[in-house]
Amino acid sequence: MTDLARTISDLVDRRFDEEVAYLARIVQTPSDNPPGDLAEAAEVNAQALERLGFTVERHRVPEAVTRAAGMISATNLVVRRRYGTGGPTIALNAHGDVVPPGEGWTADPYGAEIRDGWMYGRGAAVSKSDFASYAFAILALEAAGVPLNGSLELHGTYDEEVGGDIGPKWLLDEGISKPDLALAAGFSYNVVTAHNGVLHLEITIEGTSAHAAIPYTGIDALEAANGVMTALYAFRRSLGLKVSAIPGIGSPQLTIGLIKGGINTNVVPDKVTLRLDRRMIPEEAPAAVEAELRQLVEGAMRAYPGARASVERVLLATPLVPLAGSERLAEALTRHATAVFGEPIGTTGVPLYTDARHYAAAGIPIVLYGAGPRTITEANAHRADERLPLEDLRRATKVVALALADLLAG
Repeated sequence: MTDLARTISDLVDRRFDEEVAYLARIVQTPSDNPPGDLAEAAEVNAQALERLGFTVERHRVPEAVTRAAGMISATNLVVRRRYGTGGPTIALNAHGDVVPPGEGWTADPYGAEIRDGWMYGRGAAVSKSDFASYAFAILALEAAGVPLNGSLELHGTYDEEVGGDIGPKWLLDEGISKPDLALAAGFSYNVVTAHNGVLHLEITIEGTSAHAAIPYTGIDALEAANGVMTALYAFRRSLGLKVSAIPGIGSPQLTIGLIKGGINTNVVPDKVTLRLDRRMIPEEAPAAVEAELRQLVEGAMRAYPGARASVERVLLATPLVPLAGSERLAEALTRHATAVFGEPIGTTGVPLYTDARHYAAAGIPIVLYGAGPRTITEANAHRADERLPLEDLRRATKVVALALADLLAG
């Protein structure tokens, strides 16, 4: 262990109880999205960061923009730290919004209960933990007293669960932040350099209602929807033949996640709406994926000449692919993580999609790394009993501090 690694380790250890308490405070603050009324949750976090000695900028997203994104209120937080002269600006992004807790918990979803070394609570792993790992990495790095050259920014955003357009994308589009490199929230045992994209389509199928006693006088929208779904599911089976060359990504996926329609049991359905989730691997072109699905729906509908179908794009999140410069981030993180964790830590892709794509779309090299267990399944991410191993939080904080020391070396 180098002198700097030993110093950083000691500094993180000294304040680790404080780090856990900070994380507990923001986990205990509900920030469900939907409904997405999150200005208050951002303010709680801002005040907690200020108690740690940070100066926090609050960038309230205009109400009309927030409503258009399907949310009620959102405030983006920015912390800026400047060292020396020149050097890169590195942004560290974590999101504070979470999916609603759902059922099946054995702990209070907002209790931040610690059990056998794990903190339980919605957002403990995804991704409130990285507000803690990033903030306390900065504090340890500064306390170490090593020469630094460049800037660090902590970005706290609150719209990841609805796509990130009024969080990271808004900060970049508005010119509030112009980083050279970026790090986004992730887990501890891999550095993520690529991820899938996603396309959400809403398919609306319309027919004509009729009394169930004489259904032949109407046009059954559900029957046509069944034909469309049968075609989509048949197509889904072919997706397994296409596999990404990037480890960890796997194959494209297709899921019909929502179905809505019908008037009553005794009425021929006049309208059925389907919501489709199509995961895209980095090698796929989003425009071609969408065109293929539209053609598939159109072809299936030919068997139901009286019915009508329309397709609307709800969400398009492009895949993340490595940009030139991201290897600097990945190398520093994997090297220090391997030393701190005592096992090989490498790079991988993941089949999710994240806010990191907004930084990449702006030409900013980015990777994902932070506090968490080996997999989202082990973390119970988006499920009951979401949890974070606190020892991984401690070690990830050290890794991030040491990687930043390399990248900002004076």
